[in-house]
Amino acid sequence: MSTVWSCQMIGGSSLSLKGVLHSSQFASNSSRELTWKNSRCKINRVGTRNSRIYASMHREMKDIRVFVVSDLHTDYAENMAWVKCISSSSHQDDILLVAGDVAETYDRFTLTMSILTNKFKHVFYVPGNHDLWCRKDKKDFVDSLDKLNALLRACGELGVESRPLIVGDLGIIPLFSWHHEVCKDFHACRWPAELCDRDDSLACHFDAMNEKHAHAIKEIQRKCEKVITFSHYVPRLDLCPEKRMLYYPNLPKIIGSNFLEARIRSIHGAEGSKAACHVFGHTHFGWDATLDGIRYVQAPLAYPREQKRNMNGGLGWLPLNLYSDGRFTERQHFYWSDYYSVNPRTPDNMELAPWVAALYKR
Repeated sequence: MSTVWSCQMIGGSSLSLKGVLHSSQFASNSSRELTWKNSRCKINRVGTRNSRIYASMHREMKDIRVFVVSDLHTDYAENMAWVKCISSSSHQDDILLVAGDVAETYDRFTLTMSILTNKFKHVFYVPGNHDLWCRKDKKDFVDSLDKLNALLRACGELGVESRPLIVGDLGIIPLFSWHHEVCKDFHACRWPAELCDRDDSLACHFDAMNEKHAHAIKEIQRKCEKVITFSHYVPRLDLCPEKRMLYYPNLPKIIGSNFLEARIRSIHGAEGSKAACHVFGHTHFGWDATLDGIRYVQAPLAYPREQKRNMNGGLGWLPLNLYSDGRFTERQHFYWSDYYSVNPRTPDNMELAPWVAALYKR
């Protein structure tokens, strides 16, 4: 199996969120969130012109909790219902990291993020591939980069962060990324002529976006002992089941990038540390494993059909509490990360797993 990957980056024009907040409840929520930085969070800016870094002044670090979730896919009514059912009182002092694939349409995306900002004190976000699809969106986006910029603008107006921040003494670093291989995104996304998802140009473009926050990242490295990075895409192939285990054997080709892993290592160090953690999404497999000194975690809501198969052990553990009482929480148990914690990968074994073989015999 090839281990060569690539990633991408972001740009384009933006739209105002005001044009899509057409319900009174939604507009009220937006108005409240626009005061987020000054009134609700009581945080001081200590960063630079290109990146904002905040120091929490109102709570001790030991009291901060960080929750993570990915692949909300709230275009599905069942998933939107789950988001709405998150407690509106239990997380008012908590941080939520959303690792991409919130919704396919702009309106559903902004609605989802507005709901989340009402439930959590700080919400962080990185874009996923579904967020940039243009095929069903009623908004007139020039291309997927145009839509991306509109989403980031909406996040800014709602108080959702996509830039490196310090909260207390915990560093949080969102990382932009993209996969390297052609898949459904080729038809669902639209790209400017100079970018192509048949080579590394998109992957490099998205990865290069992280460079504008280089100064802020260095400041976090200097000030913070504990750092969480997060992306939508998967940074390494050994965070996905082997090809012969999968119903969709081409999945490993479209899940991530070597650029992303290199970016993560540049932040956490080549050997990692006990205080290094990276959160990802995209494959919909619950995952919690430490590889080469970095803890890698995926906590996906996934599609309703996958939930019905109990693919990740139900939904009661979501969103996943990753950090509490001044330290990272204990490792969570998921089928595949547990499997590979005791079983070596066998890339030379071409025999299909029994459940996959059974599918092809039908």
